[in-house]
Amino acid sequence: MTNGEQAKTTGGIMVQGLWYNNPVFRQILGICSTLAVTNVVMNTLVMCVSLTLVLTFSALTVSALRKVTPHSIRMMVQTLIIAFYVIIVDVILKGYWPEMSENLGPYVGLIITNCIIMGRCEGFARSNPIWPSIVDGFSNGVGYSMLLLVIATSRELLGMGSILGYPMPYFSTIWDKWTIMVMPPGAFFALACTIWLCRSFKPREEAK
Repeated sequence: MTNGEQAKTTGGIMVQGLWYNNPVFRQILGICSTLAVTNVVMNTLVMCVSLTLVLTFSALTVSALRKVTPHSIRMMVQTLIIAFYVIIVDVILKGYWPEMSENLGPYVGLIITNCIIMGRCEGFARSNPIWPSIVDGFSNGVGYSMLLLVIATSRELLGMGSILGYPMPYFSTIWDKWTIMVMPPGAFFALACTIWLCRSFKPREEAK
């Protein structure tokens, strides 16, 4: 299987979302949140879980309603479905974890405009059955999360000498902390290096 091929099996759809069509390093989507929330691992983890849940349930709902949704207003319906799940996540965070809601600021609400979610709803869920759509949404959310967590771990470790707030040996004592890594320029640097490394690795059949 290579990039661009339509997967038919559950495993194939998973691999497409995680690697061949990874939304971050293959399609360069969701970059705003990638740059904005990856300075601290915990914030990134909450953002990743939120986006994966919204993407999975939005794909499920769009697929379930695909035969009764008029073609001319499908984009509006998809946006309303996505907004519904984003509001639920935002309300739960504000009610049960207000500190994290404040840390993430407007970026939870901006999941509504995340092009990964709209892209998967329009490109896959609206023309496929429920189960493949759930798998596609979940795998793309996990693929997005993997890249963000790699970037967040490197930024927090090199910039603050810790991971999840816990001081790491050597990096919290001897390492001269690179403060720039937890600043906006550090986000661009870490993202560029991660994309370069991921794209440098090509399975044998893809390189032909």
